[in-house]
Amino acid sequence: MRKVAMAGSILLLAALMMEAREIQAGCRSNDAGTEGSWFFADESIMGTNARIELCHGDAEYACAAVEAALAEIRRIDAAMSPYVETSLLSRMNRDARFGPVPVGYELFALVAQSIEYSEASKGAFDVTYASAGRYYDYRKRLRPDDATLEEALPAIDYRHLELDPEEQTVRYAHEGVYVDLGGIAKGYAVDRAIAVLRARGITQASVGAGGDSRILGDRRGEPWVFGVRDSRQREDMIAILPLENAAVSTSGDYERFFEADGKRFHHIIDPTTGDSAREVRSVTILGAEATATDALSTSVFVLGVVSGLDLINETSDIIVDGDGRVHVSAGLMDMAPRKTAPETAALASADVY
Repeated sequence: MRKVAMAGSILLLAALMMEAREIQAGCRSNDAGTEGSWFFADESIMGTNARIELCHGDAEYACAAVEAALAEIRRIDAAMSPYVETSLLSRMNRDARFGPVPVGYELFALVAQSIEYSEASKGAFDVTYASAGRYYDYRKRLRPDDATLEEALPAIDYRHLELDPEEQTVRYAHEGVYVDLGGIAKGYAVDRAIAVLRARGITQASVGAGGDSRILGDRRGEPWVFGVRDSRQREDMIAILPLENAAVSTSGDYERFFEADGKRFHHIIDPTTGDSAREVRSVTILGAEATATDALSTSVFVLGVVSGLDLINETSDIIVDGDGRVHVSAGLMDMAPRKTAPETAALASADVY
């Protein structure tokens, strides 16, 4: 029997030994009491479902580690969410237009790293996209009118962010700038949760938050198995990826969206237009760290098939374009001999760059 743990458009497939049993509040196990038992917990954080799963022989220690990893994700959300009024990011958005704002080492470092991805992607990744993106309301199915977009567009430019490394301050050099780290913060939170688990001696684990996941080691002597869902036929998968010690992120046009006037308006904004990027449906990136795969999946989604693959063809990635055609990087095809699943074998007929 197989268990499917959903994380955005990524499915984590694992053996289900028996019904889950709660060990501590929120912490459950399918096989508690056996040597090398697995423990897991789910929680709604950062606007998505966060899931921690790990292996350890001591139930109390394992559940404490699970809680510590979830607490780390909560901490990052409290500091970096634009929807939390007391967060450092909210303070930056309120005050940085008036002058330099001290943001502390962690937020400063992530903003600086975001700018590096902006430069590498020639602006396709840009945390100031929210200068226009904040005017979309996906629950109410509302989008900004042309006048609002025209006024907001000049504020979208990562070069408006002035950073002082010595003082760890950020200043907005243009009126109307607004920053949202949604394209990188969940990946960063996943990496931080993994660091917490490693510090506690955990060597086999999976951490997921929405479309971003990272794994440590193997699972019962076999690779962790990730399935990449079809963005339109959600019950189908376009690939199954056996992975160990890796990160995987998917960006897609189906998590937060609405349709109007024959168009799909979703949360991945093209910084050049202030409108939803529409050349592709989904992008899946594999790498060593989730911070990088998160930012790169967003970058490639905006860049489109050709420019996106040019940016990251040395890595492993899958792109589904607007017509539903699958494009696969040369880096991913290099892994092909280790794949046996029919869904993955079908990638051989996809376009390879």
